[in-house]
Amino acid sequence: MDKKRKKTEWTRHGIQVLWTLLTNSYLAGFARGKIYKGQLKKLCLPGLNCYSCPGALGACPIGALQAVIGSWNFRFAFYVAGFLMFVGALMGRFVCGWLCPFGLLQDLLHKIPVPGKIKTFRGDMLLRKLKYVILVVFVILLPMFLVDMLGQGAPYFCKLICPAGTLEGGLPLVILNKSLRRAIGWLYAWKMVILAVMILLSIFVYRPFCKYICPLGAIYSIFNPISVFRYHVDRDQCISCGACSRACKMEIDPILNVNHPECIRCGQCKKVCPTGAICSDRNLQ
Repeated sequence: MDKKRKKTEWTRHGIQVLWTLLTNSYLAGFARGKIYKGQLKKLCLPGLNCYSCPGALGACPIGALQAVIGSWNFRFAFYVAGFLMFVGALMGRFVCGWLCPFGLLQDLLHKIPVPGKIKTFRGDMLLRKLKYVILVVFVILLPMFLVDMLGQGAPYFCKLICPAGTLEGGLPLVILNKSLRRAIGWLYAWKMVILAVMILLSIFVYRPFCKYICPLGAIYSIFNPISVFRYHVDRDQCISCGACSRACKMEIDPILNVNHPECIRCGQCKKVCPTGAICSDRNLQ
């Protein structure tokens, strides 16, 4: 069972790596130190993938939402909102578990064998509500109401918080551009601190960014119970052995709520179930 579980996990990581390389394959951007601005950049990617990454071919949906939520460009605003609802309704947080590049980084960092791993702590579930606060305040309210003369709001989450943007966009661009290196200040230092903290925490806590900060995960989590791709528990086959809850790195109990908002659809609960009581709806007859 353990070998089967590990095989499934590395299959997931392989898909994560492939998607990361595919969506960041503009190699000329890394060579020139400039971001791609072609037609593909108008398309949103489902995961948190920074627009400013030199290799990024598409746009981050959270960055796009901040850019248009306070503007008069309603057509594009409806496109971004519609895209998020479509992906959420189709897959829920499957995107977090299988496609997000920053999720991949956290997965790999957590595999580093160090003592003192933290599975949960007092106030863990309460702290997970923070990502909804960040979504409302930094992604919706601030860009909507704090706008310039043209009605454009700043991407406050990207500017002040997002460690994925720092890693994928900020670091490469500063390394590749001497002029940017001369211009960095306290804001860049602040973002580097956040990135360093997330990297360190990821070694000890499974996916801290996904659990406590990510506004994209907050959006998709709302759709988990109703998405087309979701899990189902056959109560007749379940023997209440607790194997699924012990296997869940997001620290939820699939028997109590198999489509919990925190579920990232990694599939480990399905693989460890001795009776096959957990399956996805697409497997139901």
